[in-house]
Amino acid sequence: MQPLRIALTKGRLEKSTVALLEQTGMDCSQLRDKGRRLILPVGDGSLQAVLAKAADVITYVEHGVCDMGVVGKDTIMENGSRFFEILDLGFGRCGFALAAPKGSDFYGGYRVKTVATKYPNVARRFFEGKQMDVRIIKIEGSVELAPLLGLSDGIVDIVETGATLRENGLEVIERVADVSARLIVNAASLKLRKREIEALAARLEREIKKGEQ
Repeated sequence: MQPLRIALTKGRLEKSTVALLEQTGMDCSQLRDKGRRLILPVGDGSLQAVLAKAADVITYVEHGVCDMGVVGKDTIMENGSRFFEILDLGFGRCGFALAAPKGSDFYGGYRVKTVATKYPNVARRFFEGKQMDVRIIKIEGSVELAPLLGLSDGIVDIVETGATLRENGLEVIERVADVSARLIVNAASLKLRKREIEALAARLEREIKKGEQ
């Protein structure tokens, strides 16, 4: 039978996932010493890891070329949900926040506010929940620049420590949502390979709970 295939988000989430898999007793030496390879065996070969960018992890899982994936809740919130989210892995913790120039009254006045963000879907849903009409501008790079240049009244972005905001004269107005890494599963795979997927998820969950004690 083909190995169970799990797509991992490259970078910090990949490192944390590899560490968690190793805690369950799996041999991840090939993942540790991957070179330029993007598809690698894990453990006894019954699991195969695919390294990809965050948004692509979702695409591979939704289309069924990967059975499972590890991706941040931020990417899930922005890029859709045609899959099952079965486990909060507990690492990669940060959060979405609304931020604006220090001392500005973001919620004051009657004119339509402009918000810059890399996550237009997240921002749109947040303001719809407040029944607030805003103009959203998508930015690819440093979102903090937009209010500094007068392009926007505020931003919606991922915030970890808030240091970048402070250094650029911005402050958090409101927390939008908490974010951490999640284990997602293709809908068809969850039916066809239910036992294998649930067994792996249970092993991961045991290690997460051990770490919390």
